[in-house]
Amino acid sequence: MIKLVVVYGHPKNTEDFEKYYMETHLHLARKISCERLETCKFIGTPDGKKATNYRMAELYFGTLEDLQTAMASEEGQAAVQDIPNFATGGVEVSIAEIS
Repeated sequence: MIKLVVVYGHPKNTEDFEKYYMETHLHLARKISCERLETCKFIGTPDGKKATNYRMAELYFGTLEDLQTAMASEEGQAAVQDIPNFATGGVEVSIAEIS
């Protein structure tokens, strides 16, 4: 199994980020053909400090080819092209193999 991991840095305005992410971006992301989509918001570190990152989304696919097909689709491209509309704290995208 393969997953696409999208990690968002702390945005300039968390209220604006959350509103856009929940009302617009997640609707686009949910249209991507994947086996599972998980999102989370970091709340801190074990020692009580502010987390380095703000949010994370993980999209799971059966194979790397499935991921590539899904992300090349109209739905995948719409979600990717939407990221600059709200990710003012930067974003890092990685592909991981689940072992």
